[in-house]
Amino acid sequence: MSTAYLSHQDCHRHDMGGGHPECPQRLDAIEDWLISHGMDAALDRHDAPKAELACLERAHSARYVAEMRATLEALEQQAARGEGVAPKALDPDTFANGHTWAAALRAAGAAVMATDLVMDGRAENAFCAVRPPGHHATRDQAMGFCFFNNVAVAARHALDVRGLDRVAVVDFDVHHGNGTEDILANDDRVLMVSIFQDPLYPYSGNDPLGPNMLNVPVPPYTRGPEVREMIEALWMPALERFKPQMIFVSAGFDAHREDELAQLGLVEADYEWITLRIMDVARRHAKGRIVSCLEGGYHLSALGRSVGAHLRALAGL
Repeated sequence: MSTAYLSHQDCHRHDMGGGHPECPQRLDAIEDWLISHGMDAALDRHDAPKAELACLERAHSARYVAEMRATLEALEQQAARGEGVAPKALDPDTFANGHTWAAALRAAGAAVMATDLVMDGRAENAFCAVRPPGHHATRDQAMGFCFFNNVAVAARHALDVRGLDRVAVVDFDVHHGNGTEDILANDDRVLMVSIFQDPLYPYSGNDPLGPNMLNVPVPPYTRGPEVREMIEALWMPALERFKPQMIFVSAGFDAHREDELAQLGLVEADYEWITLRIMDVARRHAKGRIVSCLEGGYHLSALGRSVGAHLRALAGL
């Protein structure tokens, strides 16, 4: 069985301005690593489709989707007319340009397509190399570089469209996935387990919003061995009890020790270990079904290496 790899050139065109850490070069760094290590041909590549609005509305309010569409399509139309427009700020960290609407639809569409590929047995697991990321986008708000919550959209697709009864979301980004928690809290069909630096943006997660949320705050400067112990002691028993039929991963690589946006000390071997532990649960309870979506990771070299370790594990290479 293959590992599906989903991306699209539209995801490169979304640009939040010079010097912004969530930049198009992030996807180039991943691609360069895959090519230089001969992995580009080992993956089953797919162009990400644009998500239908109905898919987005399973995770976001219809009003929010309509407002975001109006805002981003206006920028798209200005760009099509050749008007030079600076990226528009939606919050102090989150900017949109004329390509953001297409990129956001492709990012969510990749997660939905990946879910269908895995559910239909056309891939054992999948990785979505997409941007903008998603796990800070709440039901009604864009924030933290995120517009639509790709993982939450995919999880709800698996439950509401594909008919699964239980899915897990695993979030190992260095920042708390507040948007995913906002959308999925108190949905007893979902177990979300996360690990994140505390204190750190968005300064949430210490008080879970629902009993289906297992948040593990980690102090700054914690290194890989301690993080592995926490995952083994806290995540694994909860996942085993829940027996998910599919696992969705918010795969942020900004807990790497070289990433300057935070102060944790993970390295590539830690991301490989976390991936293998997720795969162990998936093999026992979910027929191996995993959909992983890129979230953070802003040191380009560390990002390429870390995604490479994640993909090597997923693909069994």
